[in-house]
Amino acid sequence: MGDRFFPNKMPDFIAEASTTAEATTHQQGIGDTLTKLLSMPYHALSQQLQRAGLDLKETIAMETWGMSGQSVQNFTLYTGTLGTAFLLFKSYQVTNNKNDISLCLEIVKACDSASLGSKDVTFICGRAGVCALGAVAAKYANDEALQNYFLNQFEEIKLSKDHPDELLYGRSGYLWCCLFLNKHIGEWTVPRTTIRAVADEIIKHGRAFPKKGGSPLMYEWYGERYWGAAHGLAGIMHVLMDVELKPDEVEDVKATLRYMINNRFTSGNYAASEADRDRDVLVHWCHGAPGVALTLVKAAKVFGDKIFLEAAIEAAEVVWRRGLLKRVGICHGISGNTYVFLSLYQMTRNEEYLYKAKAFASFLLDGAHTLISAGEMHGGDNPHSLFEGMGGMAYLFLDMTDPANARFPAYEL
Repeated sequence: MGDRFFPNKMPDFIAEASTTAEATTHQQGIGDTLTKLLSMPYHALSQQLQRAGLDLKETIAMETWGMSGQSVQNFTLYTGTLGTAFLLFKSYQVTNNKNDISLCLEIVKACDSASLGSKDVTFICGRAGVCALGAVAAKYANDEALQNYFLNQFEEIKLSKDHPDELLYGRSGYLWCCLFLNKHIGEWTVPRTTIRAVADEIIKHGRAFPKKGGSPLMYEWYGERYWGAAHGLAGIMHVLMDVELKPDEVEDVKATLRYMINNRFTSGNYAASEADRDRDVLVHWCHGAPGVALTLVKAAKVFGDKIFLEAAIEAAEVVWRRGLLKRVGICHGISGNTYVFLSLYQMTRNEEYLYKAKAFASFLLDGAHTLISAGEMHGGDNPHSLFEGMGGMAYLFLDMTDPANARFPAYEL
């Protein structure tokens, strides 16, 4: 397992120095820039993170858009050009730089053309993400005609019986698009009847899946009963908790999460699937404790049950010990794992979780480029993408300028 992650040698907690100068003086002679970053006042560190995020954003836009001849080979948010547009949208939210929202829309328009005919219906991997981001970005740019165009295009997207229920390619990913539109444009942008109909299908399929005891809701994707955020229970439950559920549906969601908690590894980690219940290896957003932890924090907020918060805290300990992955990205890298601590900080206001988020981000800020150049860290098969590469790190750095409102991209609303 050790070859998947760097040993976490960072202290469990370092109190912030009151000033940047004090932090520098305190660390003189140690020669450890990472330790210096850990003790730096948060406002000073967040400024460094923002500068690094904005610099990375410029590089990513150039590499994925400027140097591509402004053509789109892969339109998806996950590893394609829409991920650059989403990063630009985040940059606009942080800095209010109108150039970012203009470039975002320019890229979305190209993704719109490239995604025509796609049968994928989700935010992360489908045409629905193009239309949803396009409509929201157009609203922020005060372009009503373009907003209406993308909303009309979104209405043309239809789910079929062949779509699965998971997040990356299925109904849950489409449902997330609906919720994203309603959050940013208005509560009735996508009618509640549409949202309710999709949720009904997801719950019906989860209840109907043949199972012997255990979880009241279960799903299958390509023959595997996954547990994680990308393809399984954690991701589906996460989206369902943003829908107004009936009392019996609430109980099924809660019981499904309790099933996962009761069957987790003794380490506090979670299996990738029902078939992997003896393989305690993955500590990723897509499979393992990080994605499940985000869902459990949300359950603690929505339902108020102590068991969910306690399990999330235990999962976060797994992320702290084994989550400094030798990858940089959001899906299965350090950037995504950092959001576990941010979500717990928002829930508890415990400064130790903010410190741990700062520690993971500082590890990236201090050493990611060097480690990737040395071949000790994987920069991603798509190295500038949002979910696999540097795009995710840039997004995290920008998000950490306001840790109380940081959200895992395309997962937390």
